[in-house]
Amino acid sequence: MSNTVSPVRADARPATTARAASADPATDLAWKQADHDVFVATTREGEYAGFVSVDSAAHIAHDRHSRQIGSFTNLADARQALAEATRPRTRGRGTRRSRPRILARMR
Repeated sequence: MSNTVSPVRADARPATTARAASADPATDLAWKQADHDVFVATTREGEYAGFVSVDSAAHIAHDRHSRQIGSFTNLADARQALAEATRPRTRGRGTRRSRPRILARMR
């Protein structure tokens, strides 16, 4: 009995692929110009992430709840700030818990 090995196609892709973390957080968002002075961002999943409004002297970034993140001198910096604000926060070592632990039971 002989074993037959099928050739691997050059265009074959794995069934599941993990999304690689982007080095540039601004590329994690899709941007559209809604008006001459408003740029809107959505996440890769298609959820609304926020917007940047252009004032005469500044670019003002707002999160998905329309809270102001900051005022910037150029559009690239405002986009970067919004992208960083949309990233999930990670808990590293040394971070405090939001609730204190109960160390002793009450009787």
